[in-house]
Amino acid sequence: MLRRLLPPVVVVVAALAVAAGGTISAFADGAGGVTCPPDQPVCIIQVGDPGGTPSPTPSSTHGGGGAPECRLPGTDSAVACYDPTFGWWSNSQGCYFRAVDPQPPSSDPAWSGHYPTGTVYLATCLGGGGSGGGWLWLPNPPDGYGGSVSPATLAQRALDSIRLDGPEIGMAPAPGKTGLVGLPVWLWTQVTPSTWGPLAGSASIPGLTVRAEARAVQIVWNMGDGAVITCKNPGTEFTARATSVASPTCGHVYSRSSASQPGHVFTIVATTTWTVTWSGGGQSGVITVTRSSRTAASIGELQVVTS
Repeated sequence: MLRRLLPPVVVVVAALAVAAGGTISAFADGAGGVTCPPDQPVCIIQVGDPGGTPSPTPSSTHGGGGAPECRLPGTDSAVACYDPTFGWWSNSQGCYFRAVDPQPPSSDPAWSGHYPTGTVYLATCLGGGGSGGGWLWLPNPPDGYGGSVSPATLAQRALDSIRLDGPEIGMAPAPGKTGLVGLPVWLWTQVTPSTWGPLAGSASIPGLTVRAEARAVQIVWNMGDGAVITCKNPGTEFTARATSVASPTCGHVYSRSSASQPGHVFTIVATTTWTVTWSGGGQSGVITVTRSSRTAASIGELQVVTS
C-alpha cells in the first residue's frame, strides 16, 4: 500500500542513481509515477524504461564471498547497499527499504489487512516501471535488509550486553544456621538491577538499532526436599520481629530434617525467569532466559526428652 500525503517538493531520484554511479538514460523518456512518502518533505519521480520493465538483479557477492554487491536493475550499476536516509538496498526489488518507525496503527490501510504480522516499510525505488516508492507491507524483511544481520540477531546481541544474574539469595534461617522442622523458612532475593531489573541494552549496525529491556517475572525455588515453590515476586526480607511467622510473600516449611542428605543439608536451587522484550527495524519480540543460584539449608528436629 503506497502513501501520498505531503505537498510535492519534487526530487528526481534518477539523480541518486547518477551519484551512485548509474546513468540517467535508464530512467528517461518513459511513463512512471510520483510518490510522496509521508515522513519525508520530498516527492519521488519514477520514470519507466520504454524498452520494458527490466528484470531484477539478484543479490550476489564477489566470487561467492565477501561483501554483498548492490546493483541497479537493468543497468547493473553499483549502488550503496546502505543509505542513511533511505535504508537498505534490495537487489530483487530495486528499492531501498526502511522500516516505518513507529509502525502505523492497526487501522492504517498500509497493513493491507495483515496487522500485526509483518512490517510496514518505506520503499524508495530507483529502477523499473511503476511507482517510485511509498509505504509497503511485507511479511518478512526484503533481501539485503540489515546487511547479513537481522533484527532478531541484534536483539540477542543487545541481550548479551545486559548482565542478568540469578537471585542474590536471602534466607532465614541463614545459611550456616540450623532451622527446625515445622517452622517457616523465609526466601527472598536482594533487589538490584541485575537480580530483578529492569535493565536495558541495545545493539546497532548502520541504519538499524534494536533495543531490549529485561525484567524478572518469577523465581522458582527447588527446596531440596522435593518441594518446588514459585514466587511471582522477589520475596520479603526477614526481620527479627518476624520470628516464627511465615513470610507474607515467599517461603517454605520443611516437614523432615536434612540429617540424611549429603552434607546434612538440603541443596536449594533458585532460578529467576527473565522476560526480555525487544524492538527495532519495525520488528519486535520476546526472549525468555533463566539464571540460577544455589544455597543450602540445615534443618533439624526438636527432640523432647521426658523422664
